[in-house]
Amino acid sequence: MGFRREARIVALQTLYELDCTEHRAEDILSRLAKDKALPQDAFNFSQGLVQGVLQNRLRLDDVIKQFAPAFPVDQMAVIDRNILRLAIFEILFDSNIPIKVAINEAVELAKAFGSNSSPRLINGVLGSIVSEYGDRDKSVD
Repeated sequence: MGFRREARIVALQTLYELDCTEHRAEDILSRLAKDKALPQDAFNFSQGLVQGVLQNRLRLDDVIKQFAPAFPVDQMAVIDRNILRLAIFEILFDSNIPIKVAINEAVELAKAFGSNSSPRLINGVLGSIVSEYGDRDKSVD
């Protein structure tokens, strides 16, 4: 497994724990990175993902609402909600990550951590978002 996949897993686990507790993001991320002996490059990547999602969370949730109206964000499974936040951040806000990679990684995370229906939900929502915003030149606001 590449260091970025491991870093995404740590970022996802951090976001999941944040969604379920009142722990501090820095504390969660440091603990998980230490537990997994995450190399510094991977830690930096995880940290950037977590910070990016947290800084843009309201906009990310608005995008989820727009493209998954049948699944209210606050009622969505915590793991699915955070996989979507992570992937949408990478697709719309991080031009260093190819869109296909962001989608593939999100689907893999959904297969590993979500329910049986999670990969289809994640792929469908992200596919719709890419159809609308895929060139990264369109504004999300």
